[in-house]
Amino acid sequence: MKMFQSSHFCLQPPGDSYTRRSTFDSILAGCIPVFFHPGSAYIQYLWHLPREFTKYSVFIPMYEVRDGKVSIQKVLEKISAQRVDKMREEIINLIPKIIYADPRCKLESLEDAFDVTVKGVLERVRRIKEDMRNGRDDSFGYDERQAWKYRWLGKLEEHAWDPYFSGSFDSRNFTNF
Repeated sequence: MKMFQSSHFCLQPPGDSYTRRSTFDSILAGCIPVFFHPGSAYIQYLWHLPREFTKYSVFIPMYEVRDGKVSIQKVLEKISAQRVDKMREEIINLIPKIIYADPRCKLESLEDAFDVTVKGVLERVRRIKEDMRNGRDDSFGYDERQAWKYRWLGKLEEHAWDPYFSGSFDSRNFTNF
């Protein structure tokens, strides 16, 4: 944690899975996460992290780094000190949404990770019921690799991140990063 606390940016390459524990450790330390795959945070934690991921993180496509088209250091050096400060403020505001508050504490105004998750589940159930009542149910009948679109966008349509989830990067999947 000390290293995260003394750093502005914390690199978060995918590991055995898209998400890494160190992502949350870095956020708790006030360090700006640098992601290389959208599955690392953006499409998994829809309720806990802002949709506008550029407010709290940096995204550098993994295949561009691997293929030598982009220098991580050069990308990060281009971010102004003022922008870093704004991103860190956003990170600090995220902290309550990713931790679990002690239920014995009287923090009724604090919405922790549990509260955020329960609200998200209830909203998803409400939306699915409404869709079903209206004769619309897009949650079935599509390739499982496209599920992120339905959850993140609410609809299935082409997206710039499709290659990350369709396997169309050939050997450029996250295990070969």
